[in-house]
Amino acid sequence: LLGACRIHGEVELAKHATECILEVEPQTPSAFVLLSNIYAADSSWDDLAKVREVMEDRGVKKDPGCSWIEVNNKVHSFVVEDMSHPQTKEIHALLRMLSIQMVEAGYVPDTRCTLHDLEEKEREFSLSYHSEKLAI
Repeated sequence: LLGACRIHGEVELAKHATECILEVEPQTPSAFVLLSNIYAADSSWDDLAKVREVMEDRGVKKDPGCSWIEVNNKVHSFVVEDMSHPQTKEIHALLRMLSIQMVEAGYVPDTRCTLHDLEEKEREFSLSYHSEKLAI
Protein backbone atom coordinates (compact mmCIF):
# COMPACT_ATOMS: atom_id res chain seq x y z
CA LEU A 1 0.00 0.00 0.00
CA LEU A 2 2.78 2.43 0.86
CA GLY A 3 4.56 1.70 -2.42
CA ALA A 4 1.36 2.42 -4.33
CA CYS A 5 0.88 5.63 -2.33
CA ARG A 6 4.34 6.79 -3.44
CA ILE A 7 3.65 5.99 -7.09
CA HIS A 8 0.27 7.79 -7.04
CA GLY A 9 1.27 10.67 -4.74
CA GLU A 10 -1.22 9.73 -2.02
CA VAL A 11 0.62 11.38 0.86
CA GLU A 12 -2.30 11.53 3.32
CA LEU A 13 -3.24 7.89 2.75
CA ALA A 14 0.41 6.93 3.23
CA LYS A 15 0.54 8.84 6.50
CA HIS A 16 -2.59 7.06 7.73
CA ALA A 17 -1.32 3.64 6.63
CA THR A 18 2.00 4.25 8.38
CA GLU A 19 0.21 5.20 11.60
CA CYS A 20 -1.74 1.91 11.41
CA ILE A 21 1.43 -0.10 10.79
CA LEU A 22 3.23 1.57 13.67
CA GLU A 23 0.36 0.81 16.07
CA VAL A 24 1.01 -2.89 15.45
CA GLU A 25 4.79 -2.77 14.95
CA PRO A 26 6.16 0.48 16.43
CA GLN A 27 9.82 -0.38 15.77
CA THR A 28 9.55 -1.46 12.12
CA PRO A 29 11.98 0.63 10.08
CA SER A 30 10.34 -0.14 6.73
CA ALA A 31 7.22 1.91 7.46
CA PHE A 32 9.33 4.91 8.43
CA VAL A 33 11.59 4.54 5.39
CA LEU A 34 8.71 4.20 2.94
CA LEU A 35 6.95 7.24 4.42
CA SER A 36 10.23 9.17 4.20
CA ASN A 37 10.49 8.23 0.52
CA ILE A 38 6.93 9.41 -0.06
CA TYR A 39 7.66 12.74 1.60
CA ALA A 40 10.86 13.07 -0.48
CA ALA A 41 8.96 12.37 -3.71
CA ASP A 42 6.45 15.05 -2.65
CA SER A 43 9.27 17.49 -1.70
CA SER A 44 7.83 17.56 1.84
CA TRP A 45 11.26 18.01 3.41
CA ASP A 46 9.99 19.21 6.80
CA ASP A 47 7.77 16.13 7.14
CA LEU A 48 10.66 13.90 6.07
CA ALA A 49 12.87 15.48 8.74
CA LYS A 50 10.18 14.83 11.37
CA VAL A 51 10.00 11.15 10.39
CA ARG A 52 13.76 10.81 10.73
CA GLU A 53 13.64 12.60 14.07
CA VAL A 54 10.98 10.18 15.35
CA MET A 55 13.10 7.26 14.15
CA GLU A 56 16.08 8.62 16.03
CA ASP A 57 14.03 9.30 19.17
CA ARG A 58 12.69 5.73 19.12
CA GLY A 59 16.06 4.21 18.30
CA VAL A 60 14.76 2.79 15.02
CA LYS A 61 17.56 2.09 12.56
CA LYS A 62 17.35 0.98 8.96
CA ASP A 63 19.87 -1.60 7.89
CA PRO A 64 21.32 -0.89 4.46
CA GLY A 65 19.78 -2.87 1.65
CA CYS A 66 21.79 -5.81 0.42
CA SER A 67 21.59 -7.75 -2.83
CA TRP A 68 22.99 -11.17 -3.61
CA ILE A 69 23.74 -12.91 -6.87
CA GLU A 70 25.13 -16.38 -7.51
CA VAL A 71 27.63 -16.75 -10.35
CA ASN A 72 29.36 -20.06 -11.04
CA ASN A 73 28.20 -21.49 -7.68
CA LYS A 74 29.68 -18.53 -5.78
CA VAL A 75 27.46 -16.04 -3.93
CA HIS A 76 28.38 -12.36 -4.20
CA SER A 77 26.73 -9.78 -1.93
CA PHE A 78 26.55 -6.01 -2.37
CA VAL A 79 25.35 -2.98 -0.42
CA VAL A 80 24.87 0.53 -1.79
CA GLU A 81 28.14 2.12 -3.01
CA ASP A 82 29.93 -1.14 -2.14
CA MET A 83 33.68 -1.05 -2.78
CA SER A 84 34.62 -4.35 -1.11
CA HIS A 85 34.16 -6.73 -4.05
CA PRO A 86 37.45 -7.87 -5.67
CA GLN A 87 36.10 -6.81 -9.09
CA THR A 88 34.84 -3.38 -7.98
CA LYS A 89 36.75 -1.46 -10.68
CA GLU A 90 35.39 -3.66 -13.46
CA ILE A 91 31.85 -3.57 -12.06
CA HIS A 92 31.87 0.24 -11.79
CA ALA A 93 33.34 0.62 -15.28
CA LEU A 94 30.57 -1.57 -16.71
CA LEU A 95 27.92 0.40 -14.79
CA ARG A 96 29.28 3.68 -16.16
CA MET A 97 29.17 2.28 -19.71
CA LEU A 98 25.61 0.97 -19.24
CA SER A 99 24.50 4.27 -17.70
CA ILE A 100 25.77 6.18 -20.74
CA GLN A 101 23.96 3.79 -23.07
CA MET A 102 20.74 4.11 -21.04
CA VAL A 103 20.85 7.92 -21.17
CA GLU A 104 21.53 7.80 -24.92
CA ALA A 105 18.45 5.56 -25.26
CA GLY A 106 16.33 8.16 -23.44
CA TYR A 107 16.42 6.94 -19.82
CA VAL A 108 15.91 9.67 -17.23
CA PRO A 109 16.58 8.63 -13.62
CA ASP A 110 13.81 9.28 -11.08
CA THR A 111 15.62 11.26 -8.39
CA ARG A 112 12.54 12.35 -6.43
CA CYS A 113 13.28 9.98 -3.53
CA THR A 114 16.97 10.76 -3.21
CA LEU A 115 18.41 13.04 -0.56
CA HIS A 116 17.21 16.60 -1.06
CA ASP A 117 20.49 18.23 -0.09
CA LEU A 118 22.34 16.82 -3.10
CA GLU A 119 22.74 18.41 -6.50
CA GLU A 120 20.89 16.68 -9.36
CA LYS A 121 24.07 15.03 -10.75
CA GLU A 122 24.92 13.74 -7.26
CA ARG A 123 21.39 12.33 -6.95
CA GLU A 124 21.78 10.52 -10.27
CA PHE A 125 25.19 9.21 -9.17
CA SER A 126 23.76 7.87 -5.90
CA LEU A 127 21.16 5.93 -7.87
CA SER A 128 23.84 4.41 -10.09
CA TYR A 129 25.47 2.39 -7.33
CA HIS A 130 22.51 0.77 -5.57
CA SER A 131 23.15 -2.78 -4.48
CA GLU A 132 20.83 -4.22 -7.14
CA LYS A 133 22.79 -2.60 -9.96
CA LEU A 134 26.10 -3.66 -8.46
CA ALA A 135 24.88 -7.27 -8.19
CA ILE A 136 23.59 -7.42 -11.76
